Amino acid sequence: MFLALFVCLNYYFMSRSSVELLSRINPALRKTHRWTRVLYPGVAAVAVGGGLCAVPFKQVENLSHDSLVRRAASLVTDSSSTFLSQVTLALIDSLTEYSKAVHTLIALQRQYLASLGKLSPAEEDAIWQVIIRQRAEVAYRQEEMKRFELTWVSSVRLCETAAEAAYISGAENPCVTIRTNIQLSQSQVEEAQKLSLDAEKKLRPADQINGLQFG
Repeated sequence: MFLALFVCLNYYFMSRSSVELLSRINPALRKTHRWTRVLYPGVAAVAVGGGLCAVPFKQVENLSHDSLVRRAASLVTDSSSTFLSQVTLALIDSLTEYSKAVHTLIALQRQYLASLGKLSPAEEDAIWQVIIRQRAEVAYRQEEMKRFELTWVSSVRLCETAAEAAYISGAENPCVTIRTNIQLSQSQVEEAQKLSLDAEKKLRPADQINGLQFG
């Protein structure tokens, strides 16, 4: 049911012409476009949740249901991999920006502590205001990072489900490919997460201004 529903929705919301346009914008969609040329223009009826959904395919003699299911599984793995790749990029960028914001805050706090007693009250207040704004930037980047982390976890689960469906349907190559993509994504995210955690560890001992603690 997962495969049929996914393919039905994919075909309903994306006409042949729109797929061709998107494939020019995003090369990752070209594989999907090749499948649409294979599947178009015949129509087969598939029962989904008690209703009927039209799944297009080329009318070829001796085209078995197993063959159609494997092709549909390939569509699912391709689309899931594209989603995973995009979310992985967004998460890594957000982790990188968060780490940069934290390191900037560390530098500002150290500068402030080193300048205590050497600056006028007005100068100290000016630095303090910069620190407050940077703390707000860190909080914003942290919230963005957490949001993308949740989306990334969901995308990994989606790909794992797609890989399982592809394996069960006999589409072994798409299954191997998407599992490889999952492992690559996880290793890249893990590396970026290590950098952000390292930045947080450095911030904690430096965050001593007025007894404030970084949350």
